[in-house]
Amino acid sequence: MRKEIFKYFFTLIFAFSLINADAQKNRKILYTVKKIYVAGNCNMCKSLIEKTVNSLDGVKYSRWNSHKKIMKVKFNFNKVSIEDIQRSIANKGYDTELFKATDESYNDLHYCCKYPR
Repeated sequence: MRKEIFKYFFTLIFAFSLINADAQKNRKILYTVKKIYVAGNCNMCKSLIEKTVNSLDGVKYSRWNSHKKIMKVKFNFNKVSIEDIQRSIANKGYDTELFKATDESYNDLHYCCKYPR
């Protein structure tokens, strides 16, 4: 009798683990893609801006175009907001649509990265 209960118990645990694994696999992560203006000049700017944004939890990727001054960012809006993304960029010294970098962070930029304000 005890052996049957033990066997039944492990069968149930195995079945629930399969159901849970299948549910985890089918769960979709909600990402959105936004384009935002980010001031800057060169490839050094590109590297710092993208590194800053990509380090945020919830960001899948970011690409900044130095000629158009536009960043395309794909992120999970349940984990990070567009405001958080732009604030982190402004904290590094680059103006965005929503936030202007402080004079101190702007002045800390390399001389070739100082864009006209």
